Amino acid sequence: MTGFARRESHFSWGMLAWELRTVNHRFLEVALRLPEECRAVEARIRHAIAAALRRGKVDGTLSFRPAATAATLDVDTRLLESLAARARDAAALAGPAARIEVVDLLRWPGVVSDAAKEPAPIQEAALALLQDALAELGRFRDAEGARLQAGLEQRCASLLELAGRVAARRPGIVERQYAKLRERIAELGVTVDRDRLEQELAILAQRLDVDEEIDRLRGHVTEVRTAFGASEPAGRRLDFLMQELNREANTLSSKSQDVETTRAAVDMKVLIEQMREQVQNVE
Repeated sequence: MTGFARRESHFSWGMLAWELRTVNHRFLEVALRLPEECRAVEARIRHAIAAALRRGKVDGTLSFRPAATAATLDVDTRLLESLAARARDAAALAGPAARIEVVDLLRWPGVVSDAAKEPAPIQEAALALLQDALAELGRFRDAEGARLQAGLEQRCASLLELAGRVAARRPGIVERQYAKLRERIAELGVTVDRDRLEQELAILAQRLDVDEEIDRLRGHVTEVRTAFGASEPAGRRLDFLMQELNREANTLSSKSQDVETTRAAVDMKVLIEQMREQVQNVE
């Protein structure tokens, strides 16, 4: 299900901002972009997202901007001394033209650190802000879910209406098929065994009987509506129900001996396909 959320907060040591984007996906797939200060809590961040979302491709970006204040820098003198010794050895091998730049030594990872920028407060603030962003994302997705439910409900009502029309036409279809069979026998001018005729009529009625398909289709629609109010994620269940609805519509079409019934079956399949596309957006 698609969604977007952005939350930011300012602290004495800087600013944090979360951006969460979700698009449709069969499973949960999380891609994160984190500042170096929060790499250590990536597993906790993924766990928090998985607890809030069940399906979808999630892109999460955490931005960190340190406060523009005078920093208190710590220098790892032991590491700096070791680097300087290695640099002098390298310069001796390279010859008189070699130069050692102090700035380059200070840029080495771990030599200089910002004593005021402790990672723990930043990490905890990032996790707390993530909960706010997830709550905002949930409200966005809930609103979209309500729109999707309204569209699915409308198509469920249309399916039931079409099923009712097919059921109402069934007795007349059987009678017309009986009449056609009798007319054909009369045209041929042959005498048929009455018991055999009754047997053929019974087989014809059974072949045209779609009551079971109509009942199953109505039952599946009821299950779809039940899934709307379920507390657990309904996306995969609705996927399965769309397959079952499509199967019943196909059976109706294959059994049809009536233009209106065939048209109704085609309309059902169009509605079910529209529902199937919408269900892909449902968690």
